[in-house]
Amino acid sequence: MPIDTVERFLVALDPHHREQVQRLSHEEQVKLADAWEAELRQDTDLDTLSELSPPAAESEAAARVAGKLLE
Repeated sequence: MPIDTVERFLVALDPHHREQVQRLSHEEQVKLADAWEAELRQDTDLDTLSELSPPAAESEAAARVAGKLLE
């Protein structure tokens, strides 16, 4: 069963940010998850990291998005 973008985003977040995002409305979570996917697509440094460790790239992008939009 495939997991949706919000679930993948939540998995990629550190526990502190995950708790913050889970308190948001579903619409806000979707916006953050969409921003996360855009970060993954647009950042060429993450492309290189993704080749070495996809989970690390996803976590780095999630941290960036959470840091920009939640703090």
